[in-house]
Amino acid sequence: MKTKLVIFGITGDLSTRKLLPALAQIISTGDFDDLSVIGVSRRDIDVYELLSSKLGDTSLESRIAGFSMDTSNLDDYKRLKDFINLGDEEQLLLYLSVPPGASSGIVELLGQAGLNMPEAKLLLEKPFGVDVESARQMIDHVGKYYDESQVYRIDHYLAKEMTQNIIAFRGGNALFDHVWNSSAIERIEVVALEEIGIEGRAQFYEQTGALRDVLQGHLMQLLALVLMDVPLGLDWDDAAKMRLDALNSVALADPSRAVRGQYEGYRDEVSNDTSETETFASVNLTSNASQWQGVPILLASGKGMDKKATEVRVHFRKSHESQTNCLIFNIQPHEGIEIELYTKRPGYDHELETQTLSFMYPAEEKLPDAYEQVIVDAIRSRKSLFASSEEVLRAWEILTPVQGYWNSHNDDLKLYKKGSSLDTLIA
Repeated sequence: MKTKLVIFGITGDLSTRKLLPALAQIISTGDFDDLSVIGVSRRDIDVYELLSSKLGDTSLESRIAGFSMDTSNLDDYKRLKDFINLGDEEQLLLYLSVPPGASSGIVELLGQAGLNMPEAKLLLEKPFGVDVESARQMIDHVGKYYDESQVYRIDHYLAKEMTQNIIAFRGGNALFDHVWNSSAIERIEVVALEEIGIEGRAQFYEQTGALRDVLQGHLMQLLALVLMDVPLGLDWDDAAKMRLDALNSVALADPSRAVRGQYEGYRDEVSNDTSETETFASVNLTSNASQWQGVPILLASGKGMDKKATEVRVHFRKSHESQTNCLIFNIQPHEGIEIELYTKRPGYDHELETQTLSFMYPAEEKLPDAYEQVIVDAIRSRKSLFASSEEVLRAWEILTPVQGYWNSHNDDLKLYKKGSSLDTLIA
């Protein structure tokens, strides 16, 4: 189907860093000759200059038309509708690559201008609210103008190649399919750690913090993939429902088992001597699902840590302490799957050594970027890698007790040195 993709904020950071490179790669495959792009900005756009300065590649120039408008003016949306001129057998993708505070007004004016026709799809970037109530208000607001089937809520972690491999690995390998439950698994850890700090994102981070930025969305979605049922011959269209079922079984987080921290020097970076914003957050969770009862779950995210790693660690039960027991899904930066194994050390003595059995994509194999997957799936009406409104609300509900406690208490913030380890902070 012929597709017209409208990007609000085409000159912004997300668009120039992620969306335009993703579009260049998608179009280079030769499979999307019927895709055209309209870039919306407040100012006139020189497409050639934009592509040459931000991408160093102008091959997309013939595919992109610029459109300048005031995003607070209804008449400009009517002009945009005329400019799009959607024809029969065409679909419209509306990608809001804009600051969080701008999305609500744009959605309302799009709807009022009639750009919510059945052929339209609305692509929204996180954050989806700042707590359960604001998320519900946002969902209800969008629902006034767009049916839930038209809304594609982007969590790019779900679209990462290795994230999708969690499902494929579990369902496609009998060795692990049979032991994916509490009888064999001792505990689960889902972590996203970065060595860098906030890197000049002071205003954003002061308003957000680690819990809202990463843990509520990205890590909760990764956890759902670990806990969800994976039936034989999984229909990927059912993935969102299965993720939701998994999240519905997760008990509300206990504030007494949550940790928040802030690296030393953060307050200077944000010019706020009294900032209580956390740069590290962890929660301990449990699931009431029969196959997961008694399995401790840790979710943790932090900046200024001792390493960069986003990974899911599944620890199997040992029959004795000399056994290895860890399976690791490396989401980034080095995508792959690792299993720790003990083997006999070569030689005359019966000594053991730890080895790693690993799967990694060949260095020469280019994996699709998550934003490539997002755009392609939206074009093809595949919603399995997008967060449903129910998933968004349930993830916020799980964390509500922690948010409530942190909002009313300020005596539990741990200060830590940059380069600290996860074990140090959760000890």
